[in-house]
Amino acid sequence: MSQPIRHNPLWTLVAPPLSIVILLLSWALPGMPGLLALLVLGLVGSVIASVHHAEVIAHRVGEPFGTLVLALAVTVIEVALIVSMMLSGGEATSGLARDTVFAAVMIILNGLIGASLLVGGGRHHVQGFQLEGINAALGTLTVIVVFTLILPNYSTSAPGPAYTSSQLLFVAAATLVLFAAFTVFQTIRHRDYFLPKEGEGDDADVHANQPTNAETLISLGLLLVALVAVVLSAKGISPSIEAALHAAGAPAATVGILIAAIVLLPESVAAIRAAHANRLQTSLNLAIGSAIASIGLTVPTVAVLSLMMGWPLALGLDAKSTVLLVLSLFVVSISLRTGRTTMLPGVVHLVLFAAYLFLSFVP
Repeated sequence: MSQPIRHNPLWTLVAPPLSIVILLLSWALPGMPGLLALLVLGLVGSVIASVHHAEVIAHRVGEPFGTLVLALAVTVIEVALIVSMMLSGGEATSGLARDTVFAAVMIILNGLIGASLLVGGGRHHVQGFQLEGINAALGTLTVIVVFTLILPNYSTSAPGPAYTSSQLLFVAAATLVLFAAFTVFQTIRHRDYFLPKEGEGDDADVHANQPTNAETLISLGLLLVALVAVVLSAKGISPSIEAALHAAGAPAATVGILIAAIVLLPESVAAIRAAHANRLQTSLNLAIGSAIASIGLTVPTVAVLSLMMGWPLALGLDAKSTVLLVLSLFVVSISLRTGRTTMLPGVVHLVLFAAYLFLSFVP
């Protein structure tokens, strides 16, 4: 009998606590030479460790629960980061939630899905997935995105890209209901729609021994520590990056891209690795599920905060961003319409992602 696989090597146990130590050091000695390099090192280590621990949990609990754990954990921390920045910035941050949510959706629909299709198609030529589950996810995501980022521009009770208080409460409730309904659909009523097809995945993934309960609990705890370290490290690094963006004359909305990109790093690495290992269903579950969770939890939270504080909440996108968003939703619905995919849709999505980034910095 083969030896049991050790699911949590030493480096995965050390990296998250070490990142927290670096953070504590940065708070105690803010002027220490080389601090920025240490924060970057801690950020990278936490991202890699979080992906590992998320995969351990996914292996133990199965799909789609494993991907849901990572999506929810990252989204909760993303919400906490946005709320903390809104509380510190006040009314000046009225568009931060919109910019961050829009950036997250564009990164996921184009950057993440594009890279996954390109990497998976490049290695395996053709990959399959469960069409019923992906169609349900894309339909849910489309309604949430339109309610949140497009419809505010066309409601007439309030001027500008904002809802009235009653409209904002309705949209927040509707978004939360859609997120909850999709979660029940994905994990209980039609879980089989989100399971990998038979024969999908590399042999090492298929035949690997399952982690023990103790290993899974350790991974869960270290996953949360790693994700907290990712966000706090990003917060420590972001002033330097924001200063560089300001010096380069980049628009204010690029701060939202920065936040979304850093927060989505663990999910992005996990999704691309899954596609490379011929587990495209897992990759798409993680990508689209993350987009739904990101909006489904962020919008209700910031809506309640803005109503409590009496702050305006700008949600509607400008015309250029609206065109890019609608185009992205249209293209992804075509790319994933047959249940099988190749490299070409990946290239298309990555070119669209490059256009989004370029037009964000050169509007």
